[in-house]
Amino acid sequence: MATTIGLKCKLYRGEAGSQANIEMKNVSNVTLNLEKGEADITTRKADGWRMFAATIKEASIEFEMLYDPDDADFAAVFNAFLNDTPLAIFATDGAGSGLDCDCVVMNVSQDQSLEEAVKANVTLKPTDIGGNSSRAPKWVDASSPESGSGSGAA
Repeated sequence: MATTIGLKCKLYRGEAGSQANIEMKNVSNVTLNLEKGEADITTRKADGWRMFAATIKEASIEFEMLYDPDDADFAAVFNAFLNDTPLAIFATDGAGSGLDCDCVVMNVSQDQSLEEAVKANVTLKPTDIGGNSSRAPKWVDASSPESGSGSGAA
């Protein structure tokens, strides 16, 4: 398996309820967080060990963008935050695999370091609020023929 460099990865946005198809260029340091909740299933049969079962999956997408109100990507994200409007998002490895979902913008904080450009730190989380269809989050696997690209933009 070839090593993937972060520069090759892509983040797309679009209108909630549809597939994301606008590549976001004003982003850096994207982190796709995937986690599962847990249920304690410990019994005496575990011989003194606590045991768990995985439950509900969770996701969040965090990234930085230059604070630029004239930039279309920044404006889309910031307006979605201010107006509680979801966005279609596809976070891909650049080869077409990744998370495809509608998201709400949960955080847009500013980093105003003295010797750096002002950046916005953004956090997105999956939602179905305001979407035009039931777009539950899904993992798109580009190597799977039945999965498709997820965004039509990979």
